[in-house]
Amino acid sequence: MKLDSKFFDRLRVKPDQNRLLRDACPTCEWDGCKEPGLYPAPKGRGQEGKYHRYCIEHVRQYNKTYNYFAGVPDDEVIKHQKADTVGHRPTWSLGVNGWGKQRGGKTSASARGFAYGFTTHDPFGVFGQGADKKEKPKEPERPIRRLERKCLRQLDLEDSASKADIKARFKQLVKRLHPDQNGGDRRSEDKLREVIQAYNYLRQAGLA
Repeated sequence: MKLDSKFFDRLRVKPDQNRLLRDACPTCEWDGCKEPGLYPAPKGRGQEGKYHRYCIEHVRQYNKTYNYFAGVPDDEVIKHQKADTVGHRPTWSLGVNGWGKQRGGKTSASARGFAYGFTTHDPFGVFGQGADKKEKPKEPERPIRRLERKCLRQLDLEDSASKADIKARFKQLVKRLHPDQNGGDRRSEDKLREVIQAYNYLRQAGLA
């Protein structure tokens, strides 16, 4: 066996590390460099999967100037970056009538699907069918409490008075009882105070 053989060198307790690197790795592809090319660097657009082999110093220099989109128009770069968000996979419109958008708004029986022509009976309007034709059932009116009825009587209104009626009557009474409308007469101030208190209570109770 030759003493300078690579096989003999590997049998040593401390083999020559530089020689092992030279034997196991290709030489750096940088012009004039003879160091081992331990680091791969992509060759560029259109050569995906192919790499240069450089040493640590030259791969750093190569990476500083590397541009995958060199010479590509800006609109193509934007299009490529947008496609990256979905991994360059095809996408479809989702939501209501997504098939209509893909066909430019034109639909057919086959495009709408087999069950599109069937109708269902929805008396309670759960699926929104017939919502315009039938009125929604009115919510049951809650009973008028004793203090609420007293406030309504303070405004000279019945139990069935609506919010608009209460508001209109309040404005009417305030205008009538205010001292400015009575030549400065303050005898109606107590009545005005009671009207205001009654209206505020009805508003807090949700009736006004």
